Amino acid sequence: MNKSCFNRFFLTIACVAVMMFPAGSSGQKAEAAAGPAKSPVAADIFVKKVEGIENDFIKGVDVSSLIALEKSGATFRSEKGKKQDVFKTLKQSGVNYVRIRVWNDPYDASGNGYGGGNNDLETAIKMGKRATDHGMKVLVDFHYSDFWADPAKQKAPKAWASFSYEKKQQALYTYTKESLQAMENAGVDIGMVQIGNETNGGLAGETTWTNMSGLFQAGSRAVRELDSSILVALHFTNPETPGRYADIARTLDDQGVDYDVFASSYYPFWHGTLSNLTAVLKHVADTYDKKVMVAETSYAYTARDGDGHENTAPKSSGQTLNYPVTVQGQATAVRDVIQAVANVGDAGIGVFYWEPAWLPVVPHKKLEERKKVWEKYGSGWATSYAAEYDPEDAGNWYGGSAVDNQALFDFTGRPLSSLNVFMYVNTGAVAPVKIDEIKDISISFIAGETVSLPERVSATYNNGSKRELPVKWNKAALNKAIDNGTGSYVIRGFVKGGKPVSAHLDIKPKNLVLNAGFEESDRSMWQIAYGDGASPHTSFQDKASDAKAGTYSLQFFSPESVDFTVEQTISGVASGTYNLSMFLQGGDAHNSTMYVYARTGGKEYKVDTSVQGWTNWSNPIVQGIPVQDGTITIGARIKADGGAWGSLDDFSLYQEK
Repeated sequence: MNKSCFNRFFLTIACVAVMMFPAGSSGQKAEAAAGPAKSPVAADIFVKKVEGIENDFIKGVDVSSLIALEKSGATFRSEKGKKQDVFKTLKQSGVNYVRIRVWNDPYDASGNGYGGGNNDLETAIKMGKRATDHGMKVLVDFHYSDFWADPAKQKAPKAWASFSYEKKQQALYTYTKESLQAMENAGVDIGMVQIGNETNGGLAGETTWTNMSGLFQAGSRAVRELDSSILVALHFTNPETPGRYADIARTLDDQGVDYDVFASSYYPFWHGTLSNLTAVLKHVADTYDKKVMVAETSYAYTARDGDGHENTAPKSSGQTLNYPVTVQGQATAVRDVIQAVANVGDAGIGVFYWEPAWLPVVPHKKLEERKKVWEKYGSGWATSYAAEYDPEDAGNWYGGSAVDNQALFDFTGRPLSSLNVFMYVNTGAVAPVKIDEIKDISISFIAGETVSLPERVSATYNNGSKRELPVKWNKAALNKAIDNGTGSYVIRGFVKGGKPVSAHLDIKPKNLVLNAGFEESDRSMWQIAYGDGASPHTSFQDKASDAKAGTYSLQFFSPESVDFTVEQTISGVASGTYNLSMFLQGGDAHNSTMYVYARTGGKEYKVDTSVQGWTNWSNPIVQGIPVQDGTITIGARIKADGGAWGSLDDFSLYQEK
């Protein structure tokens, strides 16, 4: 296509939907990287230009697991498939900043690494030098822990475990200053330092805001004394929680904490809307004269699992998936986060993508072989050795990467087209229009109802448009499912052109529980009673990430003690044998008594249960409940020490066949 034709094409938006463009060339990439162009570039993905983006906007990535991955045999390639240093590939794709986490001592007494990249200072220096050599600045992310620090855990390093608060404050100051000095001596170009990681309610074992603020201040002072040009960032998460960021920012201001950047995690499947993200960051920026950014984001490009270790997304429940799980969907998700931060104004300085290079290791080997590599080099999220430091999490669930399907490289190390979003946000990019995703449908019926599947399904195109397309279902499979009755089935179908789609059909027995998932506003059929002297500590919460299905669940938390029952009495029940179930998730439930129960005919039937972590749903089932007098009371008993939290959802009572 010659230049005049190329320019005329963009004068009419309608032409975008019909013109076909070849994949972007290296020349077009150079133009995009150099600065804003008058027109979008031809590429193999669509990217809408980000309005209001500054030339110095941070387009960053966190590749902290990289050294361990390379030791494990992971190979990174160029777009043409040739082996190439990943930092070169990142730079070519528009990345200008690299974030690197630092743990104090991620090893046991025998020198075995805890995993997650074994990110000690020496490892950070190696990565920092490579980033600097390729013309990128470095954000140093101090966790002030020997392993992962996040809202659920902020454990002090082993060496600081017995320290008083004052001694810990001095240790944090000294560690920060000496570590940064070592990095600068090695030639690392440090542009920003993060004092703690996702410090919503703790830092290095301290949980009061007075003490946390003192530690923030100690870290900030170390940075200022070393190099006053380096930005000091504080990092928090859960922007979707009403008032959280406003409260944190006000507390930091009240405590006199010296910092430059208020940073947020934002994962689209967990953390609410982009408009809310912009609003809460803008409030902090405008009220306290701070820069703001997103320190972590990501999105899945495939639902496949590349290494046999369960992925964090996509999940069938508790997640909002507003984008197709495709390369195009991933690119659009990243682009929209960048736009949300740019919408803050001049104070919105950047976005970092979290672990875009965390690939599966030895992907063609059996799982047992991969486990050996994860253990040896720390290239999985945790090794078994981490159990000594993190027994409740790593001790139970160590293994590989939970985000290999959210990388910006495929499982072989070749960059995905979505990596170029960092370059295309300045210019925009267009591609040949094609179907990007046809979502499988989920549909349920009560046994005995007429079962039918929709005649059309929704297709999402790579330019973001949607169309309803006719579909032909496998009628023989559908009729067989109807004949079999109660159960779960997958019915295959095809849209015009041969694109496959599946219908996940669930034929359910009639659920006798009223408002079983708490979605309806009338919840008067549910009775909640609290233990002696206990104040109410449950609520019907409208939050999809804490619900098994829909958006509502019965949430519980108390810092003192959790002690309640929730139940419903059902009348007019036909004589027969019934099964009762519910879903439960949560954590920190020490000394717990938890069970689902049914009372009928003067007897109680129950099954014990427990909480296993956030969105790790338990599904206790009481089977074979005989009902003879037409009445049954169903419910759940939840009791635990203070600090326990969680939610209940989707009770079900149905008659056995």
